[in-house]
Amino acid sequence: MQIYNKVVLVTGGGTGIGRSTSLMLAKRGATVIVNYSRSQADAEETVRSINKEGGQAVGVQADVSKDKEVRSMVETIIQQFGTVDLLVNNASITSHIPMDNLEEVTGEIWDELFDVNVKGMFYCARAVAPYMKKNKQGAIVNLGSIAGQTGLGSSLPYAVSKAAVHGLTKSLARALVPDIRVNCIVPGAVATRWWTGREEQMQRLAPNLLLQRISTPEDIASMICATLEQEAMTGQIITVDSGQTL
Repeated sequence: MQIYNKVVLVTGGGTGIGRSTSLMLAKRGATVIVNYSRSQADAEETVRSINKEGGQAVGVQADVSKDKEVRSMVETIIQQFGTVDLLVNNASITSHIPMDNLEEVTGEIWDELFDVNVKGMFYCARAVAPYMKKNKQGAIVNLGSIAGQTGLGSSLPYAVSKAAVHGLTKSLARALVPDIRVNCIVPGAVATRWWTGREEQMQRLAPNLLLQRISTPEDIASMICATLEQEAMTGQIITVDSGQTL
């Protein structure tokens, strides 16, 4: 599917991978809806950057963990642009807890991470699916993590939530055929603000990767765009990690 002239919703689109994806989609001629929950200033700056370069973008606030807010957001997009052609389910959160500290993993943390990272992606996919089906075409890319493959991450609930995203991708791919393709990009370490305060740890990791470099947000954004365009693929879990998991 060509991205040019398509309407794309990017959740968490104002920072990190979401920002790079929003900018890259706009350069390919898409109208970009930059969703944010709390990062309003970042989202507005992303929108300004796109519009300044001659692209088209708007920011829309919604907490993806709340179904009513997601449905309201999509209704707003439909009223303004008529449809949603593509969805990038990027919005995710984590809690930094040592993997062996089970007592610190509360029920509230489990609920918060699953509400955003898993249920939020489902809510967004469900809200846009009728419009994609009406158009007889659409594509969704979910953002997973190698934590969901290895079981090792910023916390145990985060790793489990990302494993659930991988499973959600396959189930949605089956549920939404033949009109909507659903795939998952699985980044390894990426140089985003996630590493704030741990920059030295990131630099120590880089030489141990097969490609000896930490991925950039642009690396991941490029794969997201390619996956949105690829019409012969669905239900796939695609790892982009500089060889980190080999």
